[in-house]
Amino acid sequence: MSKVLFINGSPHEHGCTYTGLRELADTLNKNGVETEFVWIGKKPVAGCIACHTCSKTGRCVFPDQTNEIGERIDEFDGIVVGSPVYYGGPSGQICAFMDRLFYPRAEKMAGKLGASVVSCRRGGASAAFDRLNKYFTISNMIIVGSQYWNQIHGFTPGDVKQDEEGLQTMRTLGQNMAWLLRCIEAGKNAGIEKPVYEDKIFTHFIMPGFAE
Repeated sequence: MSKVLFINGSPHEHGCTYTGLRELADTLNKNGVETEFVWIGKKPVAGCIACHTCSKTGRCVFPDQTNEIGERIDEFDGIVVGSPVYYGGPSGQICAFMDRLFYPRAEKMAGKLGASVVSCRRGGASAAFDRLNKYFTISNMIIVGSQYWNQIHGFTPGDVKQDEEGLQTMRTLGQNMAWLLRCIEAGKNAGIEKPVYEDKIFTHFIMPGFAE
């Protein structure tokens, strides 16, 4: 059975963000996909300090859930990350969390499905949605689309439950994820291998002879 990890980046465990994620998870469950929720909680989440310890050990120097989840990442076929919208972007906690979860594990993320869900009262959803999707696009992941951007609106969970279009978008996203997971499984059974990538090229733009 396929399994999808849900990361709730809201400080409210069962708030608006969770309400949208739950609608998506329920649709996946109905389609035979297992789901698991992780809530990052209310405590401060450390940002990356660029010490590069994780490049050597595979673990972040900060002992929190990024290490616990990272050690289990092979269990999951897809990752969904949800966040409220703060000043037109995702919460600072979820960005710090995702920076440290993804940086040492890009190779393990490749080929998994990725989707982001954003929750806002009024505006800023598309900018926050774009920011979260960048974790997937830089990691050779497959971003799953829906009938609209994956956003829900409301000031309370009760408001979100009245956002009929937003909830339908979550259900459509769930149907698409379940279908793609079945397609990937069918491809594996048919002997279709994952892509083999070239060694990464890192280009910078410090050109000798042009210093001012």
